[in-house]
Amino acid sequence: MSGVATTVRVLALLPTRDDQTSLNEIFGHSNWNLQFVEGLGQARVMIDDLVPGVVISDCRLPDGCWQDVLYELQRRKLEPPLIVASRLADEGLWGEVLNLGGYDVLATPFQAQEVFRSVSLAWRHWREEFRIGARPVTKAKVAGAAGGLMLKC
Repeated sequence: MSGVATTVRVLALLPTRDDQTSLNEIFGHSNWNLQFVEGLGQARVMIDDLVPGVVISDCRLPDGCWQDVLYELQRRKLEPPLIVASRLADEGLWGEVLNLGGYDVLATPFQAQEVFRSVSLAWRHWREEFRIGARPVTKAKVAGAAGGLMLKC
């Protein structure tokens, strides 16, 4: 297996410094690789350059929302799991994220145990997909610049 699938690489789209600081402190107790961007525009380049095994996105971004991030990830051959972060994490958001193809929802402010659990499971899922190779699957369209269903972000 190549180095891509043996290092936990996480791309976090978090526009607020408080969330960035909190997640950075949590990741500081691990050997995971964490990179931050504040919006979707920056993330498009980082997704290809970093090849993250997991992406964490705030529910709302300065230039989009989590559905836009999901759309960008679904365009990749080997889609990293998306974990959505929100101060208003509830069953409705969790259901919407899972139904559209996201992996999980984390409430902010972040709790270390929940972050480790969710990121670990998401990365293991991605690593297994990496090992067996990306399989073409039919995915739901989500709101995004290229069209799709118009969902409220």
